[in-house]
Amino acid sequence: MQANNGGKDRRMLSEINVTPLVDVTLVLLIIFMVTTPMLQRGTDVQLPTAQASQVKEEQRITLTVTKDSRIFINNDEVPRRELEARLTAMAGPGKERVLYLRGDARVPYGFVIDVMDAIKSSGIETVGMITDRSGSR
Repeated sequence: MQANNGGKDRRMLSEINVTPLVDVTLVLLIIFMVTTPMLQRGTDVQLPTAQASQVKEEQRITLTVTKDSRIFINNDEVPRRELEARLTAMAGPGKERVLYLRGDARVPYGFVIDVMDAIKSSGIETVGMITDRSGSR
């Protein structure tokens, strides 16, 4: 038997209903958002105490070059001719030292190279440059 629909050709509508998919996705998103902070919690540990605890303090060397080409090592002014000897004494044999260099932006480039040469000659291999983050002068 065939139904006559008055000459109109009706086809079956076949679209995917995405509403349940969106609902499930949002529920999973909420679940993950709630449980993620709980997973990042560390383990509670009661650390033991020690009577004689020696904390080795890190000795930092800060070398400052001012705009008038004066050199300071940790706030002590050092003449250029004594710079290498003073740094060699501070670095010492077998010690891994890090030097932090602060220089004025108006220091002549040649003087900075001269100071860097003295640093490398003294045995200090790691040099960090201290800059201004704000970028304003």
